[in-house]
Amino acid sequence: MNLGFLGLQFSFGLQQGNMGPIYSYLGASEGQLPLLQLAGPMTGLIVQPLIGALSDRTTSRWGRRTPYFLFGAVLCAIGLLTMPLSASIVMAVSLMWLLDAGNNITMEPYRAYVSDRLDPAQRHTGFLTQSAFTGLAQMLAYLTPSLLVMLGMDRDWVDPHGIPYTVRTVFWFGAALSLGTILWSVLRVPELPLGAEERARIVAAPRGIGATLAEVGNAIVTMPVAMRRLGLMSLFQWFSFWGYWTYVPYVVARNVYGTSDPASGGFHEAVLTNGQMAAFYNLVACLAAFAMVPLVRRIGPGPMHALCLVAGGIGVLTLAHVTDKALLFLPMLGIGLAWGSTMGNPYAILSNAVPAERTGVYMGIFNMMIVLPMLLFSVLMSELDLGFVKLGFGLYEKLLGGDPRHLLTLCGAGLIAAGLAVLRVREGRAAATGATEGLAHS
Repeated sequence: MNLGFLGLQFSFGLQQGNMGPIYSYLGASEGQLPLLQLAGPMTGLIVQPLIGALSDRTTSRWGRRTPYFLFGAVLCAIGLLTMPLSASIVMAVSLMWLLDAGNNITMEPYRAYVSDRLDPAQRHTGFLTQSAFTGLAQMLAYLTPSLLVMLGMDRDWVDPHGIPYTVRTVFWFGAALSLGTILWSVLRVPELPLGAEERARIVAAPRGIGATLAEVGNAIVTMPVAMRRLGLMSLFQWFSFWGYWTYVPYVVARNVYGTSDPASGGFHEAVLTNGQMAAFYNLVACLAAFAMVPLVRRIGPGPMHALCLVAGGIGVLTLAHVTDKALLFLPMLGIGLAWGSTMGNPYAILSNAVPAERTGVYMGIFNMMIVLPMLLFSVLMSELDLGFVKLGFGLYEKLLGGDPRHLLTLCGAGLIAAGLAVLRVREGRAAATGATEGLAHS
């Protein structure tokens, strides 16, 4: 069931590891990077709640979620095929919007799909399995460029726009993998048929974009308490992860290879080294996701997630000061634990706190809690001069001195704060009554 998630997360891994460097190759400054990466937060903010509400109300002969899986997969494949051919920053940004739209159209129904297929007692295992596939996929996405270099491809072989051919190769492989695995998953594990009562309820529900927007608004107003409290955790958690992914290659370039020049061989090596580090922490995430299953049964997903986030925060704080390549991999243990937990435990808490018939829309709204911190990070840290207007506050330069190591220190503290925040969540070990209690107290 989750194999298609592997292809989808391979695509996300390619974005996390390569989009910052691609913009740098095309001439962007470090301070511009967060705003140039707005496509992810903005498409997630707009697309996922709408797709969630629409998929809850879809009654096609292929199922509720499947049409969105397939349409999103096609858009994702087109974006991956064309992104490494970018000839300018404008072209790369435009293709990033297409790629992120495809990823987000597919992502939200996949979350709801797991909740649809599994009963409450199985969901924490289902979401942690999905987390394991996330770790495996992103490990492969980050590691593949280094494997290509090991097989003889020149790391410094670049196209006329400065983009390495290793990037082109791995993006094209990602397009085939994403489309192929999602198709395989859909064909092998079809959705469960809707019951007569559920189908009648969906058919009787109002249709159209106005009704969809009203459904999203009503779901926000009646949001369960547990989900509201997850919002503070998400603020610190995703602000920190977004900053980490954006700037960690630049920290490695400065600390280990003594360069900040994107055209240098040292920077190319730093990008490959970051890929190896990320592959390692995603391997840790993959293994940890399975290891957490019995622990979550014992102590609950909330306390487990808190411990993992604190471990991740310590890892990020340490990484900002490491100057030896071999030692870079030690902080990845904590970061891997945090990432493996992030992709599973919060969704286990959420799925048991929301009404089953509104799983799609609440999964989409929960994604708003992911992308809004990313959007906040982009606006606060970056500054982009469009000629007629300046966007952003530029705190990366003004407050942090343009030093990515200071940014990583901030992100490490943010993950620790997220770990403390999740302890406030009354998470759903009493799964049968969580949604009712949450609605009553909201």
